[in-house]
Amino acid sequence: MHILVTGGTGFIGRALCRALIARGDHVSVYSRRPETVTRLCGSGVNPIEALDQVDDIQTDAVVNLAGESIAGGLWTASRKQLLRDSRVGLTEELCSRLARAPHPPPVFISGSATGFYGNGADSPLTEDSDPASSDFAQQLCQDWEEAADLATYWGARVVKLRIGLVMGPGGGFLKPLRLPFSLGLGGRLGNGQQWMSWISLKDVVSVLLFALDHDSCRGPCNAVAPEPVTNAEFTRTLATQLHRPAILAVPAFALRLMFRDLSDLMLHGQRVLPAKLLATGFQFQHNTLDSALNAALE
Repeated sequence: MHILVTGGTGFIGRALCRALIARGDHVSVYSRRPETVTRLCGSGVNPIEALDQVDDIQTDAVVNLAGESIAGGLWTASRKQLLRDSRVGLTEELCSRLARAPHPPPVFISGSATGFYGNGADSPLTEDSDPASSDFAQQLCQDWEEAADLATYWGARVVKLRIGLVMGPGGGFLKPLRLPFSLGLGGRLGNGQQWMSWISLKDVVSVLLFALDHDSCRGPCNAVAPEPVTNAEFTRTLATQLHRPAILAVPAFALRLMFRDLSDLMLHGQRVLPAKLLATGFQFQHNTLDSALNAALE
């Protein structure tokens, strides 16, 4: 297969590209820094430096993972616009160009996030659940998914992966936490009761390959491990893995004061379940947080 990947130089994209190459697929990567593609994604990857080139190549599938880091800075007005442009705007332009291609790809897999569900409190959330609340991150995910649905206009099978917090060696949401927890300075956020829906890097790549290969996989799909945990449980487990105490806590008011709207990501949670994947018999390599953390901390 010939796969076009956007966001291929990101944490998930790099691992996906190497997995695709290892199984014999041909991979093209759209990147604003094409000179880094081969080094980050593997030899044999074809760099694409402009979106106006995508309708000149014939692909069997697109995996759309592009997007600025949502936790990469305070949510100022300009930052919010950048986050929208890098997700919604890019997906709309990509679909517009592919729709005009002589042979549009029959499969379009697009990233989304568990933030689609808003602040879900304690309610279990499956692909059939409606958003529990609305905030900036929730609306961003919803608009991103609607942009991906534009691919249905040329008859593509569209998969919208609602990806949880990804853990793996050298990156993901665990990376900024490792140092403070290693120093014994880690602790829960707020009351620690907010749910964290996570997934290992190996498993999210396996989910992407599964979505590429199975025609039955379409629509929203929760890319999360089967056992979400509260922030308090995550804190205890990570501290235990690092053999450090975790007795500190950051009050909710302090997070809101420091991070403003961005604090919603830290204080709101979603108890998301991978109902569609489990119904297919998909096998997770890391079902438990202990297993995923052990692999990520190697």
